Amino acid sequence: MTFQVGDKVIYPNHGLGIVERIEEKTILGTTCGFFHLRIVANDTTVLVPVANVDGVGLRKAIDDAEVERLFTLIGDGKIDNHQNWKGRFKDNSDKMRTGSIYDMADVLKSLTFLSKSKSLSFREKRMLDRAKALIISEVSEVMRQKALEVEEQVDRALEKCFTTKVRNINRTQARAKVAPKAPVMVAPKAPVMAAPKAPVMAAPKAPVVAAPKTPVMNGSAPKTPVMNGSKPAVAPAKPVVAASAKPAVATAAKTAVNGSKPVMTAKTVKAVPPLVANRRAAARAS
Repeated sequence: MTFQVGDKVIYPNHGLGIVERIEEKTILGTTCGFFHLRIVANDTTVLVPVANVDGVGLRKAIDDAEVERLFTLIGDGKIDNHQNWKGRFKDNSDKMRTGSIYDMADVLKSLTFLSKSKSLSFREKRMLDRAKALIISEVSEVMRQKALEVEEQVDRALEKCFTTKVRNINRTQARAKVAPKAPVMVAPKAPVMAAPKAPVMAAPKAPVVAAPKTPVMNGSAPKTPVMNGSKPAVAPAKPVVAASAKPAVATAAKTAVNGSKPVMTAKTVKAVPPLVANRRAAARAS
């Protein structure tokens, strides 16, 4: 970017300056051109290398149309504030180094709004005063107005900005109270799978086998041997002869008259003992 003598330029962190002349100088065997700037704020002269214009951020002053845009930006109510002091100071310092009047307006709004709620540090307070002074000096030179008049306009724009900011905050809070809360979705619990119990197998009971009873025989039936200790005791079976047993002689069956079934009756014949029979036979023979 090239400038002509008499141009009004802005030198970052120095403010408005006027190009008084352009000359070449040889320094350490190197010849280069320089802009002689007279800073309006303190009436000092600054030499800026022509080749380093873009590096230092030297620019032309704004015109009348840009002044209206500037005041609109200051009063729009948009303020970005960092809660972290280090981050806020770094961002504001970078904006001040660009030399853009719109970046300086952002620094002016944020630090002025912050100063209403808390006290600023020394470095931030100095940055705030610097940003405000640079804006006032540039606008007053462009609009050809006194610095006090321009300062009043800047203050009114800042008050409008803060009023808009507070109104926006109140609206946001009111909407947050009225807006229904989002339902809280409870994640379903995973079903607890109970491990199947092992079946209890009942041991089969041994079948109870009843020992067969020994048949009891009348008369000559042998008795079940009784085991005493380790030696078997065998009781000799003796034939039992009933002396009084008398043979039964079957008689002719008589048919019962009053029953349909024949009733068999047996007539008992008394047995004669052999001794008596012999005596009877001897008596008959004699």
